[in-house]
Amino acid sequence: MTAGPAPRRLRRTAAVAAGLALGAAVSLARGLVVVTVRGTSMAPAFRDGDRVLVRRGPRPAVGQVVVAERPAGGGTWPAPPVHPGAGPVGVRGRDWLIKRVAALPGDPVPRDRVRSLAAAPEQRVPPGKVVLLGDNGRVSFDSRDVGYFPLERILGTVVTHSPRGSSS
Repeated sequence: MTAGPAPRRLRRTAAVAAGLALGAAVSLARGLVVVTVRGTSMAPAFRDGDRVLVRRGPRPAVGQVVVAERPAGGGTWPAPPVHPGAGPVGVRGRDWLIKRVAALPGDPVPRDRVRSLAAAPEQRVPPGKVVLLGDNGRVSFDSRDVGYFPLERILGTVVTHSPRGSSS
C-alpha cells in the first residue's frame, strides 16, 4: 500500500488548523491587557497593587469599570490615543486610571454627582464623551475634576481582577 494524497491532506489540514489557532491566540492577546491598579480611588472594590484584566473593544455600559488614560494638566493628553489594535507594548508608558462609567453619550448629564459639569450647557452627555467616577470620591481624580473623558481614551473594560497578594 502507498501513502498517497491522504497524509499530505492531513498535514495541510493540521498546518491550517495550527495557523488558525496561532491567529486566534494573537487576536486574543491583542484584545486583552493586564493593568496594575495604582492608588485608592476605587477602594474598596479595587486596591493599590491589584491587577486587572482589561478587554479592549466594545463600548462600555453604565456601571462597568474601565481603564482610561489620565489627562495631563488642563484636561489634555500629551500623545494621540492608543490604537485599538495595540497590544501590551502599545499601552506601556501611558498613565492609566481605573474608574466606573457613570454616563455615556446621550445620557442625562449627572450634574448632581459631578461638580465640574454643574454648569454644563448641554442636557445630555455629548457624542464621543463619557463620565467616569471613582468609587472613593474623596481621593479620586475623575470627571468631578476634569469633566468629560473622550471615549477614545478608554483602554477597555475590566473583566476580572486579581487582588494583590492572591496566588492567581
